Amino acid sequence: MPVPAYHVDHEVLATHAKNKVNVPSGDAAKRRTQVNHLRSRLEAHIAAHPDYDLVKLRASGSTAKHTAIRRRRGEGSDADVAAYVRASSVGGVSVEVSGLLEWLKDRCVEVYGATKDADDFVISDHAVGITLRGSGLKIDVAPVLYEGEADDRGHLVTRQGDKVLTSVTLHLAFIHTRRNAAGPNYRELIRLLKAWIREAKRNDDQLRCKSFLLELIVAHLWDHGWNGEALAVNNYPRAFEQVLSYIAHTDLLAPVVFTDFYPATEVTPSSDPIQFWDPVNPTNNVTRTYTDADRQRLVKTATTALEDVMWAAHAPTKGDANQAWRNLLGPAFEGA
Repeated sequence: MPVPAYHVDHEVLATHAKNKVNVPSGDAAKRRTQVNHLRSRLEAHIAAHPDYDLVKLRASGSTAKHTAIRRRRGEGSDADVAAYVRASSVGGVSVEVSGLLEWLKDRCVEVYGATKDADDFVISDHAVGITLRGSGLKIDVAPVLYEGEADDRGHLVTRQGDKVLTSVTLHLAFIHTRRNAAGPNYRELIRLLKAWIREAKRNDDQLRCKSFLLELIVAHLWDHGWNGEALAVNNYPRAFEQVLSYIAHTDLLAPVVFTDFYPATEVTPSSDPIQFWDPVNPTNNVTRTYTDADRQRLVKTATTALEDVMWAAHAPTKGDANQAWRNLLGPAFEGA
């Protein structure tokens, strides 16, 4: 299939990503430095107290995966950290979440409180937020109930309050494997798609699409292609078209399973409207809380976005193409 000569081409979208979407390299380095500082402080504490019940920290989430996008004011944390808690010390995997978070806050104060104010530690629905006054960064420390499993497997407390067996380390390996094969544009494509869905949610506050779902859609298309064509990670307009076309034309009805760390036969059968299975846990459908109405809303959003991308590909003028992409990426998109 011939590729259109886009007015808004790969370089235009790459420039937009650099200027408006990607976390600036200096900021990203600062975040990683702060996370490493937290880890080193805890490791020093553990060395002095070998039986301490907070076992280890692992960088997690979008910052660790290098798929984070610039935050808008009031949006979330700057970085996420998984705090591995010796499960037996808090009553086991069935421990009540609010009590676990209070326990974790107390441990964070023990380790880091000597140089911080009490107000710098705030409990949310799933984590303990630590504000670093010097840099202004906020790091969410989420508990993982740990029973000594290999590969950093443990039960993570989710934003919904569930406890889900996962592995931060294997999740990072999952995305690194594909990034290493595809090149650096793989993660930037994910960041651009996150910018699209953020703008879509700004226009529709009922829309549901977690960033992890976008990561899994990109991974699935990298592994299998779409409509007989490999995922065009080096041609962002084409890759957008492929991702949106996949959502629009499959209606997200087909289960998606990854076999990096388990065989497909281990997946637990489900009747959930959307089924994207955790790459490290065959019993966890990461979209299990999505209703059929959520699925239809996301498919409709992707269909509308696909129409904009297709119009931009054949638009008679640069101005028309730019406006179509502003519909996807917001008014900050400057275009060609």
